[in-house]
Amino acid sequence: MEIKRSYYIEQLKRKEKNGLIKVITGLRRVGKSYLLFNLFKSYLLEEKKIPKSHIISLALDDLENEKYRNPYELISHIKGQIKDNKTYYILLDEIQYVERFPEVLTSLMHYPTLDIYVTGSNSKFLSNDIITEFRGRGDEIHVYPLRFIELCEAYQDYDKAWDDYYNYGGMPFVLSCTTNIEKIKYLTSLFENVYISDILERHKINNQIELDELLDILSSGVGSLTNPLKLSKIFKGEKNKKISDKTINRYLNYFEDSFLINKVKRYDVKGKKYINSPCKYYFEDVGLRNARINFRQPEENHIMENIIYNELKARGYQVDVGIVGVYEYNKNKKRMLKNYEVDFIVNNGNNKVYIQSAFSVEDEKKLKQECNSLNNINDSFQKIIIVRNKIEPRITENGIQIISIYDFLLEKSKI
Repeated sequence: MEIKRSYYIEQLKRKEKNGLIKVITGLRRVGKSYLLFNLFKSYLLEEKKIPKSHIISLALDDLENEKYRNPYELISHIKGQIKDNKTYYILLDEIQYVERFPEVLTSLMHYPTLDIYVTGSNSKFLSNDIITEFRGRGDEIHVYPLRFIELCEAYQDYDKAWDDYYNYGGMPFVLSCTTNIEKIKYLTSLFENVYISDILERHKINNQIELDELLDILSSGVGSLTNPLKLSKIFKGEKNKKISDKTINRYLNYFEDSFLINKVKRYDVKGKKYINSPCKYYFEDVGLRNARINFRQPEENHIMENIIYNELKARGYQVDVGIVGVYEYNKNKKRMLKNYEVDFIVNNGNNKVYIQSAFSVEDEKKLKQECNSLNNINDSFQKIIIVRNKIEPRITENGIQIISIYDFLLEKSKI
């Protein structure tokens, strides 16, 4: 079944002919090539009625196109097809195969009739700062694994869709696997033979064992507060290995640059400032996280938190985790500062939304616990608790909305 990926098509539509190079980034095997060569190209041909002669597309990883990996051959090939002053759409897949590709793309921008779109994968391209290669001339469209609302296009039963989603994530090829064993084998192989290999190759790392162990620690503690120094102490205390916090920080940056994980900073709501350390790390795809630890720790509550974060990012929001400091009296009647966690602070321009991920709020004690941080935020922005169970949305006496994970992911509740 074809997943339409309408969200990304709409982004590409909005960015048409904006004078910038549209750079489609994301994890390898997340569907960037399919988005550009199948879905977007179909839109150009069928909706825009663009003549085929005005769409110049090349899959540069195809052996038949090997000669176009030479920068001069590629530029000459594109120039040779320009016959008039109308817009030509240039679709280049796996641009990293081209030698000196940033210079090539910059050169092509000198032709005002060209509207340029590129994708790239592997260790030469998978970097969060790839846009800087084009010196401010690039416009990034980041493609995430399938969102739950996209996955549901292939399911009739939302409960079955959720079970598969929190176990196997949203990598598109997973939908083609007919058994759970096939899904597990695919995700495990993808992690080892693609992502890890890319990182090792790109950064010339000889000690893979340390890299693997760090990934295992992050996978087991997904969404936990940590920092390189704390992780260094874990290696020393639990694994009897000495790895400096600087080395760990470098490895963490490698994982981020490859889009495997996302680092989320903490924000002090009342102090109105960022706290540099500790922070949280979430996996871009929960299926890959689960594959990393051989599906040994399902922990649906922590995975749900990761899924909520990914959904917010896929919708284009800026997301922080937060704390709310409250002075309270302890048993000895001493006034003490207590920090309550806010799972997510969602920023959308001048608007904010505070979100708590709660597996359930089955009794008043649990509900009070989840509301503590939100009740102590003294502003008028939206405050939401997202729970796992299917429930009818409701609002507490303090104005906190309680909604189901299904309503959130299926966009039935406005955020």
